[in-house]
This record gives sequence, structure tokens and C-alpha cells, in this order.
Amino acid sequence: MTEISISKVEQAGVLPTDDQLGFGKIFTDHMFIMDYEEGKGWHSPRIVPYGEFSFLPATIVFHYGQAIFEGMKSFRTSNDQIAVFRANHYLNRFNRSASHLCIPQINVEEVKAGLFQLLELDKAWVPGKLGTSLYIRPFIVSTDGYIGVKVSSTYKLFIILSPVGAYYSNGFNPVSIKVEDKYVRATKGGLGQAKTPANYAMSLNAQAEAHEQGFDQVLWLDAVHRKYVEEVGTMNIFFKINDEIITPELSGSILGGITRQTVLELAQSWGLKTTERQISIEEVYEAHAKGELQEVFGTGTAAVISPVGELSWKGQRISINNNQTGEFAKKLFDFVTGVQYGSVPDEYDWMDKVTV
Repeated sequence: MTEISISKVEQAGVLPTDDQLGFGKIFTDHMFIMDYEEGKGWHSPRIVPYGEFSFLPATIVFHYGQAIFEGMKSFRTSNDQIAVFRANHYLNRFNRSASHLCIPQINVEEVKAGLFQLLELDKAWVPGKLGTSLYIRPFIVSTDGYIGVKVSSTYKLFIILSPVGAYYSNGFNPVSIKVEDKYVRATKGGLGQAKTPANYAMSLNAQAEAHEQGFDQVLWLDAVHRKYVEEVGTMNIFFKINDEIITPELSGSILGGITRQTVLELAQSWGLKTTERQISIEEVYEAHAKGELQEVFGTGTAAVISPVGELSWKGQRISINNNQTGEFAKKLFDFVTGVQYGSVPDEYDWMDKVTV
């Protein structure tokens, strides 16, 4: 494995208090970088002080968006260990996104080693209070200094770290959702199954309009029929109907979430029926009318589990579980966060320990 060079900051920063964290606004002392050059591959892994870097105005990523990113989390456990949740699953998904954007594959174990060395160096930045964590943001950008639509021959990989509090300021409480029937998020054959900036930039208009109307997030429908449920905001979505756990299938326009996978594995191990299939918004509303819609919740790395208390579709509002957090969503949240913080045994081998 290639040796990782390290350049440390002259004076280390200090982790802010928990109430100052927010989400994605504060960054640790160091970052990890690797370069790619056609014919040479990924090379020169290094850890350097977090700071600005320069690109030419003609750098291809600015003009044609050939870039990907990931989102992972590290935790300080109850016995003061530093551990990362399902690191290999996230880095393998990083490679899947790379394949959609014609970006060279990474060596997962080498990048993981660089990440863990970075975490070891900046471990003082990992908060320990329940609800806090160290958010990990790997990303790759194309770096050819060329204006023309082509696949870049050079790239940079970065990993930056951010101590964070709860993703939602109102905590683990049900959110209100507008079912989006004006904008579409993605279509099969597009970028919906990749974590790439354009996939998120196009969602901003819909989210801004939903916020203006008093909703927390939007529920996306499919781009062709405008009837089948896909994602909620930037998360995967689940429905509990007649004790069956249903989530839209991964058919080419939906991101395969690691938390989504975790929920499916847990539900199955707990003996619940789980189904991955198309589910229309009409079916959801019909289930509610029959008294069969028990819970709705989103899943994602940042929020883990986000219960949905209200849906609004074409002006018709429905309340889910009396706008209260459902029993199953609460059980999932408590179990997953319990494993992450070390209060629940890691029987599924989800946590990769950085320090002992």
C-alpha cells in the first residue's frame, strides 16, 4: 500500500461545544487528497491542513459537472472508541457513482486506509454526545484545464471532515411533506442512482417552493407517469402498511441508500415482511383512507430515520399516525444509533473501529 505523507497544522483547532455544531459548517484541521492521471492511476496520497486550493478557470468540473461525492459518519462510542458506520458499503457506492460519471475507480482499501489515518489524526474533533457525530465527505472532481465536453484525464479525490449536530433542528420529530407534481428528480438512465452534484442541484427549486408553503421536504414521484413514489428530499422512503414494510425498488432512478439497506436487513431479521416494489401515491392515500397506513419515514446517513407526520398531495393533506413518531421508526432509530454509539452490541458487524 502506498505510504501516505502527512503535513500537520502548526496549531490545532478546538472542537466547538455541542450547541455550536449545526450541520456541515465546521471542519477539522486536516484533509486527505489523492491525484489521478491517465496512465499513472491514483497516486500521491497525502494528508494536509484543511484549506483553500486553486484550479484554473477552465477546469472541466466547473463547466460540465463531472464530479461525485459521498456522505459517511464516524462516532465516538460509549467506551471512547472512534468508529465508522459501514465504511466499505459507502466506499463501494462511491465507486458505483464513479462508474456512472466515467470517473476512474478507487481502490477501496487504500482510500479507507487514508480515511482512517485522517480520522486518527483528527480524532479530537469527534464529538461524543448522542445526536452528534463526525460527518465524512469524500468527493472527486475532474481537473483537466479544458473547455470541451469530454471525459477528463485527471482528477482529485478529497476527504474532509465536519463535526455535526442533529440534521434537523427540531430533532427526531415527524416532518411535513409536499408530494411534488411539478418538478421531477430523476429518470431511468439518468443520474438518480449516483451521488453527483447535478442530482442535488436540480432539487433546489422544488425544496425552496415547499419551504415557502410551510413544508419540511418534498416527496418525489417518477418522471414518466408522475404517480410512483421515488424518494423523499434526499432520502429513501419507507411505508408501513398492514405490518408490511414497503420501499420503492432500485430501478435506475433511485439512490441505493446504505441506511435503506440497513433498515431492510433489520426488518427482515426481526421477522417483518419487506417488499421492494413500485408504490403509487394513490395506493398510499388509499391505504390511509382504509386505516392501513401505519407509518411513513425517510432514511439517510445524515438524519438516520426521519418520521413523516403529514403528506400533502394536490391540496389533500393526510396525517400519518396522528402526526406522531411511529413505533417501528423509533425502534429503528434507537437500534441503529445505539450500535453507532456503542450502547447496543454490534451483532451485524457494522462498525469499523479506528482507534482502540
